Amino acid sequence: MTRLLNYFFKGIVFLAPIVFTGYVCVRIFRVIDGWLGIPIPGVGFAITVVLITLFGFLAQSILTRGALSLVERVLERLPFVRLLYSSTRDLLNAFVGEQRRFDKPVLVSGHTSGVARAIGFVTQESLANLGLVGYVTVYMPFSYSFTGTLIIMPASALTPIEADSAEVMAFIVSGGVTGLVRREPAA
Repeated sequence: MTRLLNYFFKGIVFLAPIVFTGYVCVRIFRVIDGWLGIPIPGVGFAITVVLITLFGFLAQSILTRGALSLVERVLERLPFVRLLYSSTRDLLNAFVGEQRRFDKPVLVSGHTSGVARAIGFVTQESLANLGLVGYVTVYMPFSYSFTGTLIIMPASALTPIEADSAEVMAFIVSGGVTGLVRREPAA
């Protein structure tokens, strides 16, 4: 009986991530297909990917840069819209934009107990403009969540982690369950 129970739990551990990932992907496809009203599954998603890529191309083009800049200036002047727009833009740029911010994983020392350590990402390497010379901002994502906390630390209390940023993020978000491979420093 114990062996059967063990097989059952191993089956759950193997199947649950696959089923969950498949479920989320199917839901995303259906929602996007529903927005476009296309009865062929997946076509709406493909059209959306093509349109987003086209917008990316146009955003890089000299011809449309002025128009997009005008739209951006209008959005930046509207009080509530500015907060939503700039926060979303900055967050997306931090992950996939030209100014990626989550590319410097660090180990934070001097946590509340003096013994514990935390892992985060340096997002600002200098706060001298705020009068905080030698301090940096560190974003520490929460496990199993899309949220986190921002702390201000002396740069001397941080130790760079020689690992791929995406792996470090997965390690944090998974609650330390996923593996983390040490990356050799570039010579």
